Amino acid sequence: MSDLAPYRLVFPRGVANLTVRVDPSMTTTYHGEFYGPKPRVTEADGVVSIDYSQFNPFKWGRTSADVRLSPTASWAIEIRGGVSHWDSDLRTLELTAIEVRGGVNKVELRLPRPRGSSIVRVSGGASHLTLRRPAGVPARLEIGGGASKLELDAQYLGAVGGPVRLETPDYSNATDRYQVEIGGGASQIRVIRD
Repeated sequence: MSDLAPYRLVFPRGVANLTVRVDPSMTTTYHGEFYGPKPRVTEADGVVSIDYSQFNPFKWGRTSADVRLSPTASWAIEIRGGVSHWDSDLRTLELTAIEVRGGVNKVELRLPRPRGSSIVRVSGGASHLTLRRPAGVPARLEIGGGASKLELDAQYLGAVGGPVRLETPDYSNATDRYQVEIGGGASQIRVIRD
């Protein structure tokens, strides 16, 4: 069990362009810079909410959020409504979970060493998703729909009907591991060692 205070970073209506970085020099728990239409940002009871409530399909792709998180807290990241163009280096963060309620497109994440079984869950479809985890950390990849171009370390599948399940040989006996779940179809998914 962690001694760090638990926090959640939540995007209640999705986000178009997202960068999340870890900044140990921060004196606050988080900091955000926003470009394009500004979101409503609130913090209460360990939940940081960044809400792009004024949805406009012609401006949505121009929204951009650059969020810095302090490693003095443990973090879960939740995005409702999907995300496009998400790049994050979370290797020095204590990350409890990532959940995207919707689809993902063009996402590259560098994950930290997990404590226990950490879940990365996408309820919708996924395209161009790369998850890099530390060497020696086992992983399982489960996809509910059809899939093409899947890679889990040395395992590769070209095109298959769903559901699909791949795991590293050491997954079932490991305590600290990643479980990656994609509810819909998937294309060009990589879960690889960093």
